[in-house]
Amino acid sequence: MWEREMAVSAPGKVILHGEHAVVLGKVALAVALDLRTFLRLRPGAEGRLSVSLPGVGVRRSWDTPGLRALRGRIAGKARRGEQEPLPRRKQLDALREFAGIAAGASAPESLATLAFLYMCLAISAKYGDVPSVDIVVWSELPTGAGLGSSAAYAVCLAAALLMVCGAISCPLQEGESTARWTEEELTLINSWAFRGERVIHGNPSGVDNAVGTWGGALRYQAGKITPLKRVPTLRILLTNTKVPRSTKVLVAGVKEKILKFPAIMNPVLDSIDAISQECQSVLEAMPANPSPEHYPVLEEFFDINQHHLNVLGVGHPSLDRLCQVTATHNLHSKLTGAGGGGCGITLLPPDTSPLAVEAAKQDLCACGFECWETKIGAPGVTLHSCSSLSAQVLHALTQS
Repeated sequence: MWEREMAVSAPGKVILHGEHAVVLGKVALAVALDLRTFLRLRPGAEGRLSVSLPGVGVRRSWDTPGLRALRGRIAGKARRGEQEPLPRRKQLDALREFAGIAAGASAPESLATLAFLYMCLAISAKYGDVPSVDIVVWSELPTGAGLGSSAAYAVCLAAALLMVCGAISCPLQEGESTARWTEEELTLINSWAFRGERVIHGNPSGVDNAVGTWGGALRYQAGKITPLKRVPTLRILLTNTKVPRSTKVLVAGVKEKILKFPAIMNPVLDSIDAISQECQSVLEAMPANPSPEHYPVLEEFFDINQHHLNVLGVGHPSLDRLCQVTATHNLHSKLTGAGGGGCGITLLPPDTSPLAVEAAKQDLCACGFECWETKIGAPGVTLHSCSSLSAQVLHALTQS
């Protein structure tokens, strides 16, 4: 029996520097975004497991004997070179059939349900039955904006399911508002979150779930993920232009340009790589709460890299507009992620007046964009007492 009510949260992510160049073996810096996904966990009706995702309109419930029978059908073995068995097509087909999800369905609600079932059954197969619990997940992150919303979901699920099965501890003591797991437990959470991401994305890099697990900032190069030693918390504006784009098409366009003009484009990629590495050095040398004089070099990196990304062909008039609008308020911006629309980030030095921030937000919203004032360098997956959550989050988690 699981007898406590509590919540788990995990952050989204943005790429600070290195997008597109990372695909070609260069360094990228990914940072945790303090827009979070929250999971509320509480005891459920005996013999039932239920999940509610109000953001995508999912409310499902299954009886535990039925799930146990299904678990026996989909048990997988690790193949050579795998530490743990990864999701197989045959297993996922069986789960789709069980949940009534059409083959090839790729809507967020279908993939989120599939990931929940897969993680639930795979974790219970290894660590024992998931008890009767009621899970609600709600996110501050928009879906499909390249901000790691699916990874934050997978990290929250992994932490909650591993905890109720006893595979990791419940570190929250009575009277505490928040707690975090040990490094060893975080490594286990991350490995299961990656498997959840495999269900949703097929072949993810592992960066998004690692940022969601550890928070702070990570350096990523050629498959190797290294947490930065020290990361300051920086205030930013995050702006979603709401212009849809295809990451696959943008990546292919960059490759085509490099093949066509290698002598011109390769130095651009080398320069982006140098920006990522210089930025890492600057961040690791900065105090936890930087003062205004630490910002000019970061702002210059933003400006130079934004020009480079335009040269690579992944800019967009909406992103140019975003940079122009914030420049009129003496603020520096760049695209983050795939480009071609999507999201941009704007640095907010500590001496930026609240009036200037508000005016910038109003001007950006007048362009039809969506804007959040938030932070980067946020903590990773965290366990909360429900009473410590904000009224808005608590309200969202109880509207199911």
